[in-house]
Amino acid sequence: NISPETQSEFKDQMIRYNFGEDCPVFPCMYDYCKTYTSGSLLAADALASNFSDIAINWAGGLHHAKKCEASGFCYVNDCVLAILEMLKTYNRVLYIDIDCHHGDGVEEAFLLTDRVMTVSFHKYGSFFPGTGSIHDIGVETGKYYSVNYPLDEGVDNTTYFFAFKTVMQEIRARFNPDAIYLQCGADSLSSDRLGMFNLSVKGHGECVKYIKSWGLPLILAGGGGYTLRNIPRCWTYETSLACGIDIVNEMPEMYKYREYFCPDYKIHWPVSNIENQNPMSKIELMNKKILDNLKFVNPTGGFIDSYVNGGGRPPNHCGVDRKLV
Repeated sequence: NISPETQSEFKDQMIRYNFGEDCPVFPCMYDYCKTYTSGSLLAADALASNFSDIAINWAGGLHHAKKCEASGFCYVNDCVLAILEMLKTYNRVLYIDIDCHHGDGVEEAFLLTDRVMTVSFHKYGSFFPGTGSIHDIGVETGKYYSVNYPLDEGVDNTTYFFAFKTVMQEIRARFNPDAIYLQCGADSLSSDRLGMFNLSVKGHGECVKYIKSWGLPLILAGGGGYTLRNIPRCWTYETSLACGIDIVNEMPEMYKYREYFCPDYKIHWPVSNIENQNPMSKIELMNKKILDNLKFVNPTGGFIDSYVNGGGRPPNHCGVDRKLV
């Protein structure tokens, strides 16, 4: 019922559900939320019905929204709803997030289950949403099924893909997913106005190409991206990777929006000279820590550690009721 004209009537609810600031009320907001969310639900259905091997919803990937509040430009968490739909068909779903921001809403939704593993590569520290420590690994039955890879500013293609491939290779072996939701936030690209990473379009796309090579049912979704001309460059290129079609770097002369991409009119552009604050020594230490945690992941469900061997359960660290998907 809410609109810019009626929002004054809903002040209490706006505070309760975190509207305003990053999540303002705008015209046709409900229709917008229905549209991008149903796109991800349709993608999940397309995989489950074997209509598609890969389904794409670049309008989706709004990973910050929580069960009871909007957050970080995200109103409805289509990632969570699509994964819930996927779980009707697939026993295990892997969520991967290469947005510059931590996928906190998705991690929170599946914190207590071993049927969904959430993996997020993100900037960590004094950066929204401030969550996603390497020590956040899930709770109870979901212990070890949340994987967080915190990075510092300026991470480049070589460093990022080394971290990504090392961790994802082990996750594939340990978790053995049946289907994947890959959130491809474009704010991890070089020169993004909010993100502080230094990935090229090709570097970002390498992650998509690698996950596609697994040959599993796959949803590709959008997410962040705050330098407008770079977002369509990235997702056009990654659509071509998904379809297995080579496209030229130069934009067509007759392209309606070509002037937005002057002066080069190309899909790929050079990265910046920002310093990479992620030395390989630090990356190797984080890889070791994450791979050590993944040793406790049970390929058939649950976890393997002293609690199981002792016949007990780990303590409830987050103080919430145990709920399993």
